[in-house]
Amino acid sequence: MKILLHICCAPCAIYPHEVMTEAGHEVHGFFYNPNIHPYQEFARRAAALEEYAEKTGLAVIWDKTYDLEGFLRLVVFREAERCRFCYQLRLAAAARAAKQGGFDAFTSTLLYSKYQNHELIRELGEAAGRDAGAPFVYDDFRRGWQHGIDRSKALGLYRQPYCGCIFSERDRYLKRRRAEEEKSLTQ
Repeated sequence: MKILLHICCAPCAIYPHEVMTEAGHEVHGFFYNPNIHPYQEFARRAAALEEYAEKTGLAVIWDKTYDLEGFLRLVVFREAERCRFCYQLRLAAAARAAKQGGFDAFTSTLLYSKYQNHELIRELGEAAGRDAGAPFVYDDFRRGWQHGIDRSKALGLYRQPYCGCIFSERDRYLKRRRAEEEKSLTQ
C-alpha cells in the first residue's frame, strides 16, 4: 500500500516509518502541525524531520503553514477538549492530502505516543477518512515506544519536551512547579 503518514515530529515518526516500510508499504510523510507553540518549537520539529527524512530517504509532503491563530480560535473556550479539536484538524488535513495525492490510506504518528488518546484518534481518523475518501489505518505503534526513543537519540535528533500546543507546554511547567511545591512542603 501507498500510505501517507501524518508526522508530528521526527522521533515519533521513526517506529511507524520503519515498521510500515518493513511490511512492504510505500510510506510518505505529511507535516502539518499548526498547533505547535511557540514558533521556534515548530521550526525545531520541522528541521528535525527534514534531517530524519534526509537520513532515511523518507519523502515528505510539507505544509509549514503556521496558523496559530486558527488553532487557538478552534480550541478557545474548549480547552478541556483541545486534543479532540487538534487531532481532528490534523487528521482531516492528512485525509485530504492522502486523497489528493492518490494514497491508498493514511495514518498518524499520534498513534506512537503513549500519552495520546488512541480511541479518539481512531474515531476521528476514520471519520476524516470517510469524509475525504481516504481510508484511515489504525496501528498501535506504542509497542515501539522505546525503540523510537533509542533510535532518535542514536540519530542525534531533536527530541521535544512536550506534546506541542501552548496548553501542553503550560501543563509541563505547572506539573514541575507543583512537584517542587509539594517537595518543599514535606521538608
